[in-house]
Amino acid sequence: MRRRIFTLSAVAGALMLAASPASAEPAKVMIPAGAGGGWDGTGRLVFDVLARTGNLAEGATFTNKGGAAGTLGLADFMRTKGQDNSVMITGVIMVGGIIANKSPVTLDTVAPLARLTFEFIAIAVPVDSPIKSAKDFMEAFKKDPGGFAVAGGSAGGVDHATLALLARIAGVPTDKMNYVPTASGAEVATLVAGGKVKAAISGISELQTQVDAKRVRFVAVTSPTGSNGTQSLKEQGIDLEIGNWRGIVGAPDMSAAGRAKWIERLDRMSKTKEWKDALDKAGLEDAYLSGAPFAKFLDDEKARWAVVLKDVGIAK
Repeated sequence: MRRRIFTLSAVAGALMLAASPASAEPAKVMIPAGAGGGWDGTGRLVFDVLARTGNLAEGATFTNKGGAAGTLGLADFMRTKGQDNSVMITGVIMVGGIIANKSPVTLDTVAPLARLTFEFIAIAVPVDSPIKSAKDFMEAFKKDPGGFAVAGGSAGGVDHATLALLARIAGVPTDKMNYVPTASGAEVATLVAGGKVKAAISGISELQTQVDAKRVRFVAVTSPTGSNGTQSLKEQGIDLEIGNWRGIVGAPDMSAAGRAKWIERLDRMSKTKEWKDALDKAGLEDAYLSGAPFAKFLDDEKARWAVVLKDVGIAK
């Protein structure tokens, strides 16, 4: 487990927030993944913007603990029960991982605060790979699924589900896939860049640095249409569209006042130019949704992914 301390300074002249259950001391932020990945990037981005827009003057401590689709970090987060200054970054990967891994810890007792971002998925290969298109990928995958190692995030997450859905399209049994789960998007990018796997499935932003360094190539994205010169799966004749949302939740048994304060400050931040600009720079889409609507969305996602993962053979 890596623990990093990051002190946030509010912009000059920003109005100090009055002391409250959610602002009396620095925020404690659990990032349930390794440094450098999508959850880590999203968590640090949102707290940077909170500070720069005057919505968080007290600073924050960040704890990175990856593994098991974020459920190792979630287990630690359970120990913050009742703490109004404790929050955790979460997302669809954790929702799926809880189901696939039959995790004893779940999101049922956390305090839903807000959905933050959305990102489509990319399929990538080493730059010298003979695979040039989604068709090439599917043919190589179908020909030798066991020998075709594909790296992605934790087992049961959206990357794993994407490969399972592609397997169903290709007629490959899910138990024949050679899926290599990792603890972070940064690890996925390193594996494919180094040629340790045949391909990778991960968030576009998580792979972009290696693409820019010309060590990795995108062959398809999972958005409805292509982006940055890469065609979508749909544009290449494969009917699949899927993506990855990330959000933030409060500690179990967070007080009503504490939850309201967090939602208030996040709502204010989401309306700022700084938030829009930061998302554009990171290549993320704004998926902001807070309070009760986010709580309902989270419940719906749990039900939806239980069906999806069972349907593709990842969950029993």
